[in-house]
Amino acid sequence: MNNIVLIMLVIPVLGAILSGLLNQKKSDISVLIASGLSLICAAVVIITVFPGTLKVLLINLPWITGLESVNIFGYLIDPLSMLLLAVVSIMGFIVMLYSIEYISPNNKEHPTYEGKQRHNFWMMLFIASMIGIAVSPNLLQLYIFWELTTICSWALISHYRDEDSLKAGFKALLMTFSGGIFFAIAVVIIYAKTGSFDFSAINSLSPGLKNLIFLFFLIAAWAKSAQIPFYTWLPDAMAAPTTVSMYLHAAAMVKAGVYLIARIAVSSYSISFGMGLLTAIMAVVTMLVGVYFFFFQDDLKKLLAYSTITHLAYILLGVGMGIMGSKTGLSGGILHIINHAAAKGLLFLCVGAISYSTGVRSIKDLSGLSYKLPLVSTAFMIGFLALTGIPPFSCFWSKYFLFIGAVNIGGIIGYLILIPFLLETIVAFAWFLRVVHIIFFGEVSKVSVDVKKPSLVINLALIVLIILCLVAPLIGLPLINQI
Repeated sequence: MNNIVLIMLVIPVLGAILSGLLNQKKSDISVLIASGLSLICAAVVIITVFPGTLKVLLINLPWITGLESVNIFGYLIDPLSMLLLAVVSIMGFIVMLYSIEYISPNNKEHPTYEGKQRHNFWMMLFIASMIGIAVSPNLLQLYIFWELTTICSWALISHYRDEDSLKAGFKALLMTFSGGIFFAIAVVIIYAKTGSFDFSAINSLSPGLKNLIFLFFLIAAWAKSAQIPFYTWLPDAMAAPTTVSMYLHAAAMVKAGVYLIARIAVSSYSISFGMGLLTAIMAVVTMLVGVYFFFFQDDLKKLLAYSTITHLAYILLGVGMGIMGSKTGLSGGILHIINHAAAKGLLFLCVGAISYSTGVRSIKDLSGLSYKLPLVSTAFMIGFLALTGIPPFSCFWSKYFLFIGAVNIGGIIGYLILIPFLLETIVAFAWFLRVVHIIFFGEVSKVSVDVKKPSLVINLALIVLIILCLVAPLIGLPLINQI
């Protein structure tokens, strides 16, 4: 198992290095092979360990005084890490397949003649960093990979190197790194007080200090996952290529923040009811703010960005309810990690296919696309139904658990959670239905007349994600039942 986990981590790094050294065609082949092998290794690890837990600490730092006897680096494979590992490995392979054609001269919105190897290098390094986050056995190792994703996201958001993308990359770097400082401070305090970097070390702290440390982790998660008050970097980050938006801003990087809080919640006991309530309240506020901005978006990608903000709040809402005593709410929040990744990943790749084919992603300029791009239109509608929680698609199951969790909380607090949650769900469904009607039906618009048909690899990526919108709960449910 040690060798398989090591290979799973090293292969994306080797793929990144090769992709930077080879020509464009060979670079594409190398990253596709590397991401595919990582996916295979992840599947082997999950199948071998499930339903158990495997924690191995391999390496210490003998040259650092005070840490010479502490094994820091290793891996942890348990149901929660398996869930994130499944998401980042599956979505990583799909996005690298999709990028073969999307990052090319054939893209009508952003024809790409150079920089493909640079895109592939940072994407593969990002995949390796996310795998590292998923399997980290303690806070220190998780923090190291956490900051690696910060660096990769800065490079990827800035990929086009125009003014908008450079500003967006810098803003994302500044805001997410600022949150990461609180993560670092929390890790230092925990080690100073307990002599351990374990996730469960927070249990040894006094109640007051435990609440403060949990608040620091919350701030780090809010920044990483674009929650109130740090949400503004994510819509600006849509200046990145759609491949980056799909992987970083739907499936991977933004999930790191909510994964951190979920990991702390399942590893700790006696986190106060008040901290759970704070987590839930901030999640509800973020939902309402995110859905409010729906009404002002003409850019399809920015609409999806604000939707991502609200759905990350779903996950934190579930974790908050779990801390308050609702195991069903916690299960719904954690299950939403994979369910949302499938639905939102599909929607982002559909928007990428639309801009690839038409050269635009403005809602007001698009109409009648169902006649010109039938597969893309079908995929977008399935993604819309999955995202808004229509059975039997993915997010229905996690939303159902979250609703039950709010009912289980009961009292005034339960209603304060349930009513805004219901409101957001209804408004989001209605608004996405309006967008679907505008861009896919009616008279064919001027930009929709002469479209470039997506290539086979783009269509294949969409088909795989359509299937994943149905089977994601089948992957996630057995895992969350073991948490």
